[in-house]
Amino acid sequence: MLNRFLKIQTTCALFAAWLVSSSNPACLKADHGWTGFQNGGQLKVNALPDSWDASGKNIAWQASIDGYGQSSPVVFNDQVFITSTSGPNKEKCHVAAYSLKDGSKQWQQDFANPSPEENNNYVSRAAPTPVVDAQGVFISFEGGLIVASSFDGKTRWQRNLVDEYGSVKARHGLAASLEQDDQHLFVWVEREANPYVLALRKDSGETVWKAPGVGATSWSSPRLITVDGKPQLICSSSGRVAGYDAKTGNKLWEFTDIANNTTCTPIPVGDGLFVIGASDGRGEQAGGTTAPSSGLIAVEATTDGKYTASYKWRADKATCSFGSPIVAGNRVWLVNRSGVLYQLDLETGKQISAERISAGSVWATPLATENRLYLFGKAGMTSIVDLTNAAELSTCTLWDATGDAAPRGGPPGGGPGGMGGPVLYAAVTASDTLLIRRGDTLFAIRQSK
Repeated sequence: MLNRFLKIQTTCALFAAWLVSSSNPACLKADHGWTGFQNGGQLKVNALPDSWDASGKNIAWQASIDGYGQSSPVVFNDQVFITSTSGPNKEKCHVAAYSLKDGSKQWQQDFANPSPEENNNYVSRAAPTPVVDAQGVFISFEGGLIVASSFDGKTRWQRNLVDEYGSVKARHGLAASLEQDDQHLFVWVEREANPYVLALRKDSGETVWKAPGVGATSWSSPRLITVDGKPQLICSSSGRVAGYDAKTGNKLWEFTDIANNTTCTPIPVGDGLFVIGASDGRGEQAGGTTAPSSGLIAVEATTDGKYTASYKWRADKATCSFGSPIVAGNRVWLVNRSGVLYQLDLETGKQISAERISAGSVWATPLATENRLYLFGKAGMTSIVDLTNAAELSTCTLWDATGDAAPRGGPPGGGPGGMGGPVLYAAVTASDTLLIRRGDTLFAIRQSK
């Protein structure tokens, strides 16, 4: 058992070193901001504000967003980028840049949606999160449009995937965010017919490779991990997880001993290791079958040069809501639909604690500092938890919350005038600022000096 623990510790250290030394833009985080969905898997941050409230305490600024959206903000230097959509049939897609310092809008680009669809709680609304690097911001709209923009709001190139590859119709719409390395964008279109994965050149938008998709419903995002020091693109969809060679697009392995894995994105924890969370609520299987699909998965090379994936351990009871798990303090933390926070040992999967948090169900990916865990409830309340003992230290409420934001089992929705009130979709950090994204508003929180 000690050897297994040391192996996980070593691979975690190797992964951390890769993040620092690799040309992957995730290593830009410390100096430049928040570069993509879940910051490429880097969810541990230096510091976060420890108090704020709906009356305005420690709220540095808030900015209205045109239309509505479910994506995460991304940050580069002093600019914050956010996407949204508007119109009765989501006819318009928007990307806007805001000043990190004061929230002033610097520019906005508007695009015609190639795939208009009724604007409602049951279909994604600007769910894919962009990525950003020193070249600019790269945006994916669920209607099938990919855009590369400069930091001053000029379009560098764009691709209309509907014109090129046909309709992007998918159950509840497309939600997969972009993934990136230093030269490429990875685009996952898990549509109802002929799904596919693309790698595009960042400088031109040119296709590097196109591969068949996984072939099952998904609301998660692709994630790059390393296996034996080489990058693989991992895609998780209902009842399947697949790994692709990031350089060629060849499918290297497929894992099917899993269920209810449509929403949580794989969280890398070391070379060939990632945590996956399973979530009740999309009508796939009964709730009792979900927990054994949450766990630690290892991808390993076989003697014939191929790859295989298998569980290192499975959870007994722990499940997720729509928010992915987080690994912090050699523990795996998951919050289920009822707001119960599970703490599992990273090496063995043994449940250490299970306590209900005040924030309730969590749809945004949690964040962690050295000794605190931040759990962002969908209704606007954040629970701050002590990583040493899982005790809830305090709560912070960003707005007055009322009711559920979407019917049980439905996709993320809500919003002013919608089903039950606004929804907290994402929280990211840059410099001394915590940014929280509601469907229609962007909040900036800074600790008072």
